[in-house]
Amino acid sequence: MHAPEVPVSRRSLLKGIAVAGVGVAVAELAGCSSSKTITPATTSTAGGGTTAPKSTPSTIPKVLRRPGSRPNPTLPEGTDTLPKIEHIIVVMMENHSYDARFGMLRRGDGFKLDARGKPLDANPMPDGRFVRSFHMPSTCQLDRVPRQDWLASHSSFDNGRNDGFVKASGPVAMGYWDQIDIPFYYGLAGAFPLCDRYFSSTLAQTYPNRRFLLAGTASGVVSTSTSNLDKFFPANGTILDRLHAHGISWLDYATDLPAVDVILKNASTYAKNAVPIGQFYKDAAAGSLPAVSFVDPRFSGDPGESEENNDDISYGENFVSRVVNAVFQSPNWKNTVLVYTYDEHGGYYDHVAPPPAVKPDNIPPGADVPGITGAYDRYGFRVPTVIVSPFAKRNYVSHQVHDHTSILKLIETKWNLGALTYRDANASNLLDSLDLDGPPAFAEPPTLPAPGKAGLCTPGTAGGPIPPPDAIVPAGQAASLRIGARA
Repeated sequence: MHAPEVPVSRRSLLKGIAVAGVGVAVAELAGCSSSKTITPATTSTAGGGTTAPKSTPSTIPKVLRRPGSRPNPTLPEGTDTLPKIEHIIVVMMENHSYDARFGMLRRGDGFKLDARGKPLDANPMPDGRFVRSFHMPSTCQLDRVPRQDWLASHSSFDNGRNDGFVKASGPVAMGYWDQIDIPFYYGLAGAFPLCDRYFSSTLAQTYPNRRFLLAGTASGVVSTSTSNLDKFFPANGTILDRLHAHGISWLDYATDLPAVDVILKNASTYAKNAVPIGQFYKDAAAGSLPAVSFVDPRFSGDPGESEENNDDISYGENFVSRVVNAVFQSPNWKNTVLVYTYDEHGGYYDHVAPPPAVKPDNIPPGADVPGITGAYDRYGFRVPTVIVSPFAKRNYVSHQVHDHTSILKLIETKWNLGALTYRDANASNLLDSLDLDGPPAFAEPPTLPAPGKAGLCTPGTAGGPIPPPDAIVPAGQAASLRIGARA
């Protein structure tokens, strides 16, 4: 199915990694894989021809805003232009696509369903048959598959056809979970604005995508390798530098590893800004949350909460439930915007082809992996994203194109901060999901379903056949399926 990988896990890497001088252990936030130059292939239909997929239209403006440009050029940096919003909270989990999480929500752009309510979405197998999207046997994932490295992601993308997921990772890539498995997540996405065109920032792994969240660029990084942590510092710094320069309070509430340390310089420069997760619950209860919060699950150790494979995703759902309910009950709720999202798709299938994106800068990908060609000129696959706020619009699904730099743009818009790169300068700012003029629709937060019970399965084992027999479709029935991004 794919080239052999070095059998090393995020958890095993943790044992050998210590950051000199700051005493902070930093581990892989996602699995390691090799990356290679991509030669995309065409895809044959059942009739032997090729099909060009429909895709999300490009949102690249004709005239680009430049790095350093302020959202409101008539006002100085540091000006509060959104006074009703006092707290921005980012809860970024790991490695799941929109369809794998919310394809069955029946709200937003999810799976195409047959008369029985089962997905018609499928990807081809090497033998000419197809694998339909199927319900995962349990909330536990397999070890190290599916894959989401640069090579696997571009193979899955296949020139916009989105029909290479099984080729890249095997049938598990077509697995999904639904309301039975993740009732809290479905309740959250059913109550608050759901973003069905929120893409990860690049077709790659955790580290490059989290770098986009912090700096608006991956600075040439394409892999999740610990050797990248203290290299490739972004030329224009990070959003943390901008917040610090203007005296805007921020904290990373870390269960074990502060995710902002994916750019390791942050660990020493802002050591006092990384605090234990328990402090988050205390600050929320006291109404003393900072202006910007990054709230991180347990990335290493057991039980894993980040939802990276092979985690039991129920532990992640329970973590997010605790965080969201703490915010609901906080005196700070009335002025808060919480963004629940994922760093990248984790190798799981999604039917929407990522559109072109503004290049952040002129740094090509592959600074850490020889042989990479191309550019950071396309978004990654869609990831689950919900905007949680008293100002959130009721019954709203956002179809506007967003990516991780939209979170940067929200922060920059709030305090009129200059953009870090071309990508965040031209990003959306997530405000389409909010109504800051009328009375808050969620002044009283809703009561959401309890999360699923965790620990009922064994990580690394799915608890049933993958794929299940009824997910295999003969080649002769291809006309009944939605294959990748085809209409």
